[in-house]
Amino acid sequence: MPDISSDPEIVAAYDDVRKDKSATNWLIVKYAAATGDAMKLDSTGEGDIIEMAEHLGDDEAAYAYIRQKLGNDEYSERIKFVFVIWAGSQTKVMRRAKMSLHSGDVKKVIKQYAIEIQTADKKDLATDHVVLKLRKAMGANCHFSS
Repeated sequence: MPDISSDPEIVAAYDDVRKDKSATNWLIVKYAAATGDAMKLDSTGEGDIIEMAEHLGDDEAAYAYIRQKLGNDEYSERIKFVFVIWAGSQTKVMRRAKMSLHSGDVKKVIKQYAIEIQTADKKDLATDHVVLKLRKAMGANCHFSS
């Protein structure tokens, strides 16, 4: 079993994404090799979820953590976090099978999030789709128009 909780790079990246004053908005943890269970911090970024999704390959398994702003205006802005379990459409069967176990290990570091998205389709990571899921999870899925 991978023990990412002792990986200082992953822990520091998680803490960085959570910090209000940090520009880092996301992180991705991937497997260190095509075989084996060891994981490593693959990348971090200051862009949005679309930028993060560009780093996910169709033949890869990965775990991502994203900071997402929500709000109808500057006065109702909130920050929510999203945990993504990514298994690209060409990810090997054995890797997919182990991911359910390994996601528990990843969650020992990535503890706080509003929603979890398990997907192999980048359409599920479109900003509008993610924001809608977050609003539903918050119980605030209403919009007022004039």
